[in-house]
Amino acid sequence: MAAGRERRTAAETFTARLKMQWHRARVGVRRSAVDYFRGDGSDWIALAGLLLTVPLICAVTMANPVWFSPAALVLPIVAGGLLLRPASLLGLYAAAATALIVESVQLGPYTEGPSRVTPGVVLVVAACGFFGLLIAQFRSRVGVPWRRGGTMLFDLRERIRVQSKLPSLPHGWHREMALRPAGGQSFSGDFVVAARTNGGRTLEVVLTDVSGKGMDAGSRALLLSGAFGGLLGSLPPHAFLPAANGYLLRQDWDEGFATSIHLVLDLDSGDYELYSAGHPPGLQLSAGSGRWEEKAAEGPLLGVYDGAQFDPVKGSLRPGDVLMLFTDGLVETSDRDIVEGIDRLTGEADRYVAGGFHGAAWHLIEAVAKDVNDDRALLLICREGPSGTFSPSGV
Repeated sequence: MAAGRERRTAAETFTARLKMQWHRARVGVRRSAVDYFRGDGSDWIALAGLLLTVPLICAVTMANPVWFSPAALVLPIVAGGLLLRPASLLGLYAAAATALIVESVQLGPYTEGPSRVTPGVVLVVAACGFFGLLIAQFRSRVGVPWRRGGTMLFDLRERIRVQSKLPSLPHGWHREMALRPAGGQSFSGDFVVAARTNGGRTLEVVLTDVSGKGMDAGSRALLLSGAFGGLLGSLPPHAFLPAANGYLLRQDWDEGFATSIHLVLDLDSGDYELYSAGHPPGLQLSAGSGRWEEKAAEGPLLGVYDGAQFDPVKGSLRPGDVLMLFTDGLVETSDRDIVEGIDRLTGEADRYVAGGFHGAAWHLIEAVAKDVNDDRALLLICREGPSGTFSPSGV
């Protein structure tokens, strides 16, 4: 009995060890695959897989050249151009060239019939290999593998969105923002940075429109949003736009100007200051009259000349009032001037006066600038009335 128990113990130990080794192997392969697709690991897994496909394609081509053309070798070559580094890619090309030679010998001269290795097949395979090598070298020079490029773009887009997130406001206030890039792209030249300063009593919001649109302006918008976010709250409100102007001038971009509007709102009293750098005016809905009033501050574009002065316009948001900030893509097009665009925007906004402006930002962009080929951004700051609505007394 003791001997049987020892045999069972040995068997259980062997099984446990085998399971442990299998688990470690799976974890190792999975970790290598994850590192590879993140761009951090070696490309040996992809190289090994593609090298195995070359003799497989060669074998099926020699078995049935009518259905499997010798040109099928471009498949691992194209995949290699996307997956492999230049040094590994050369090894794959050597294997593909060897396969072509073997196919040519086994299938016979191309003059004896169809489905042979013709000069055209060789040229097609060589051309695909050449362009694949160029792509791999470009990726290597940039330092970002293709499998990481999409992740980086996604991360950049999410960073812009996080930086554009508006802080929560105390009871009695409502804020919302909608951003629509040009052409349905994921990147926009319009962005918002916001923070609550002065111990949370003051809301500072900066809405900026970088020159250009869509993907072209997205990288500059990301850089500026980070810089503006660092400046916001670190400087007195009157010093923000001069500092932002100086920062933009130091970049020395070919297309380096931007418009910006800076709101400084006291959340206790409702008093605010509005600074502008060549930006469209803000619009305030008065609860008493039910009319929209332009709030236009004076100031030049950012990044044009040093020593620019930015003079604010002051106002106050009383219960039921609404302040609307936007970029020029919302109100100005090639066939419509800004005055007409503002009239149309305020006309559409009047539809939300009675029911409140919750969810109105996205719908306003949809209504007035749905198909405009420009970046569009709209920001609403609402102070609720005693009944929790924004309805003017005259409505």
